[in-house]
Amino acid sequence: MELSMNLKQTQTLSPQMMQSMEILQMGAQELLEFIEETTQANPVLEVDEKYDRRDEFDLMRRKLEWLESTDIQNSWYHRQDAEEDADPMANYGGVENGEEDLYRYVLSQLDMLTLERDVMAAAVFVVESLNQNGWLDDDVPALAAAFGCGQSVMERALEAVQGLEPAGVAARNLSECLRLQLLRRGGDNALALRIVESHLDALARSRFGLIAKELGASAEEVREACALIKTLNPKPGTGFAARENLTYINPDIIVVSFPDHFEVLANDYFFPSLHMSGYYQQLMKDTEDQEVKDYLTSKVRQAKWVVRSIEQRRSTLLSCAQCILELQEPFFRKGPGHLSPMSLADVAQRLEVHESTVSRAIRDKYLQCSMGVYPLSYFFSRSLGGSGDGEEGASPEAAKILLRKLVEEEDKAHPLSDQKLSQLMGEQGCVISRRTVAKYRDELGIPSTTGRRQYEKTM
Repeated sequence: MELSMNLKQTQTLSPQMMQSMEILQMGAQELLEFIEETTQANPVLEVDEKYDRRDEFDLMRRKLEWLESTDIQNSWYHRQDAEEDADPMANYGGVENGEEDLYRYVLSQLDMLTLERDVMAAAVFVVESLNQNGWLDDDVPALAAAFGCGQSVMERALEAVQGLEPAGVAARNLSECLRLQLLRRGGDNALALRIVESHLDALARSRFGLIAKELGASAEEVREACALIKTLNPKPGTGFAARENLTYINPDIIVVSFPDHFEVLANDYFFPSLHMSGYYQQLMKDTEDQEVKDYLTSKVRQAKWVVRSIEQRRSTLLSCAQCILELQEPFFRKGPGHLSPMSLADVAQRLEVHESTVSRAIRDKYLQCSMGVYPLSYFFSRSLGGSGDGEEGASPEAAKILLRKLVEEEDKAHPLSDQKLSQLMGEQGCVISRRTVAKYRDELGIPSTTGRRQYEKTM
């Protein structure tokens, strides 16, 4: 056996440092909850409310005055996946843009009907079972079993709800949704009804000739019927507020545009101001009870660290936002489609901090500008590769915009293949593979070549 001694340097984080990092990555709501919990647990830390939370009318008035004074559009970007959410960027505090809740809208019509008591109760249950698209996820037997009534009662309740607005509400699948809307329109829609009942797959692929052959109709009649179907709304619940109580996203950062420059502001209006209690600080000095003195000394130390950490969070967040503004200035001037590739390392290098600090600082934080509200993570994207000659590649967002533009401008009778789209995009400085083109096309909801082809009309 042999004994040896080695020197090794390690870094350990104190509980205060751990708490500081946790505060840095807290979102606005998390920080508010943390402040409330901390002030309740630490008597030395006191809060000066900047507004009366109980006065909702005054709060809304202040919101409106603030929005008018900054002349910033309050929209939410990030529908994470396109329709996520846009958002982007959600919506906290009620229904936006005059949108009405789908469930209240349908229930208000239901109140005007004269139905038997058990049918009315089942109809209310049907409305409460609608998903955000305005559809039902269950069939009549499942609904009847869940509510505890007979199937005949549930069928009458479903029929009553399906007769309400918006047309197509309470459908159980796409075919039924479109059929309900066609029936509501009246007129001679027999061919369109037959198509939605049994030929939706062919319609999705624009196989007009196949549909015409199977239904014994002319290609022109099928084309007209399909054109009518495409005017219908497959999701009647869209256009209404979500079932959950919508709330405004309180942006952490606001970018105000001036004629000659931009200004970055921290939106800390809703955060209470913290200060040290003069009473307990004086008591700590005057008391002769060592146990009380030790207790208060610990609480004062903790309070000072919390105040310092919150201020450090604000300072770091502002620095990151200012750096993002400088690196993504074309976006703030020209809007979506002008986002440049940017990594955490780019911001960290400018601020002379570690990448993990930037990552924590932007986590669950939102930025509001003239284009809407965006998560700070939205501004970070990798480069897709340039066309060579030292050129920097485009961002995924710019690639998707270019892809959509090429598809919109293509010859509809001879749509471009994914390989051809990849080639054309590469010629414009956006080098991506055919597989990436297919991936972005799916994310944008753009059909394949077959689905986009529009055959010439036959005489």
